[in-house]
Amino acid sequence: MNWELAKVPDQSGKIVLITGANSGLGYASTKALLMKGATVIMACKSMRKATLSKKELLEIKAPGVIDLLQLDLCDIKKVKEAAAEISSKYSKLDIIINNAGIMAPDHYLSKQGLESQFAVNHLGHMALTTFLLPLISKEKDSRIITVTSGAQHFGRIEWNNLDGKNNYQRWKFYAQSKVANVMFGLELEDKLREKFAETKSILAHPGIAKTNLQRNVSKNWHNVYKSISQTFIEPIIQEASSGALSQLCAATYTNAKGGEQYGPKFNFCGKPRVVKSANYGVNKENRRRLWDLSLNLINE
Repeated sequence: MNWELAKVPDQSGKIVLITGANSGLGYASTKALLMKGATVIMACKSMRKATLSKKELLEIKAPGVIDLLQLDLCDIKKVKEAAAEISSKYSKLDIIINNAGIMAPDHYLSKQGLESQFAVNHLGHMALTTFLLPLISKEKDSRIITVTSGAQHFGRIEWNNLDGKNNYQRWKFYAQSKVANVMFGLELEDKLREKFAETKSILAHPGIAKTNLQRNVSKNWHNVYKSISQTFIEPIIQEASSGALSQLCAATYTNAKGGEQYGPKFNFCGKPRVVKSANYGVNKENRRRLWDLSLNLINE
């Protein structure tokens, strides 16, 4: 395939929810879809930052419409409230892009007592998606895009250490959250097919792109990350607008299939193509175990 931004079809009449839409990949995706006429719900933790981003986007005078939604993925109660707000305001939903994320922060817990990366990157998005399934699953060719990363290939689930209190390692737990994205996206696709739903669950990863994820890296680790970045990453890093192509392709490419994962052609950069999901994430036993465990946590 030779997919590029110009191939995003007209999105007029479509309602799109993007988490973490005020910066990075989310902002780039919002801009692209607004230019194609979509109504984009920018779901962000900080309304101040979301308002500033909305102001910038309005200046481009795109044909689409912007709506703002406050969303704290680190608190399932707040996620449920946000989903209820969407369901009361909109009669349909065409695309969800589970894009927001945090990377390698100091150890802290979510409102439900879980390690923050697992809570935000995986559980909060799973909760949001499941709460909104009644709204999106009735729409023809609707799509749920879950954004993972190359770190998925190093991830394993710490089944007995989900709060991270026992030997917290920031990058290990980041990888855990990213393979959890894969497991959720694939298991969701199976659930949707069992119900003959109109919706597809598709995965995407951006390769290496300039985003604000580094703001979550602690001060002690920031210098280490910066050194590694300057030596190995900067020569292949791409702009957020290029990194967002994978999730935009997954969300709009006519021939995209449920269960596929889209990533850069050259792994770290390049135009989108179908890529292989991590073996650990593909394993059905792992997926089902995580699904059941996560559902219990969401409904506690």
